[in-house]
Amino acid sequence: MNIVACVKQVPDTEAQIKVKGDGSGIEEGGIKWVMNPYDEFGVEEALKLKEKLGGDVTIVSVGPARAMETVRTALAMGAEKGILIDDPALYNADAYATAEALAAAIKGIPYDIIFCGQRAIDDDSAQVGAILAELLGIPQVTFVTKLEIDGTAVKATRPIEGASVVVATSRPCVITATKGLNEPRYASLPGIMKAKKKPVDMKKAADLGVSGAAKAKVVKFAPPPARPPGKIICADDTPEGKAAELAKLLREEAKVI
Repeated sequence: MNIVACVKQVPDTEAQIKVKGDGSGIEEGGIKWVMNPYDEFGVEEALKLKEKLGGDVTIVSVGPARAMETVRTALAMGAEKGILIDDPALYNADAYATAEALAAAIKGIPYDIIFCGQRAIDDDSAQVGAILAELLGIPQVTFVTKLEIDGTAVKATRPIEGASVVVATSRPCVITATKGLNEPRYASLPGIMKAKKKPVDMKKAADLGVSGAAKAKVVKFAPPPARPPGKIICADDTPEGKAAELAKLLREEAKVI
């Protein structure tokens, strides 16, 4: 089976994010970059599927040269080869331009199933997987927490409010992975050493016949407003008095009741 896993390099969730003074982006100096956590679930499921049914796993990513580290991480986990689409035209790509580049790269290789993270933790759009499936003309199931494959039949479980639903489709298809699908493995030392020798095909937008033109652009970045200081209610030491004062503040100042 030919399996593809799409990955994105994002700032570490513990990184201190600072917006540039002109609002054009974030200060990247000193940031630790990691594989998008939801993409880890996709890579792990791809590897589990390969181990169960045979085949190989190809990692595909769009990003600058530093994204090679994330591709190599996935290779160290057990994937066989990678494709990195590194082109300045795609550095500020929106979900559509990113999916278009991924689709163009994937069209050039055999694939039976494609995994993506359900969203990236930086832009939080949750659109790339769905657009990728549309561009390839294949089915998609998003936010998957359980996956079963029997021949060409695919059965995926996804959460809905207060319950879950099972969706049946066939491969080839796109699956977007979310928390609960699996527990991603750590790359072993032998895996890390082997990953250094595994092939990674470098691509430019022109190689794939895409322009990188975005359908949408970020006009400005702005940090969230400073949180106002908390208030300690001490007008009355009795529980009743404190409750009355709290209700008054919620109604007159916070205006939430």
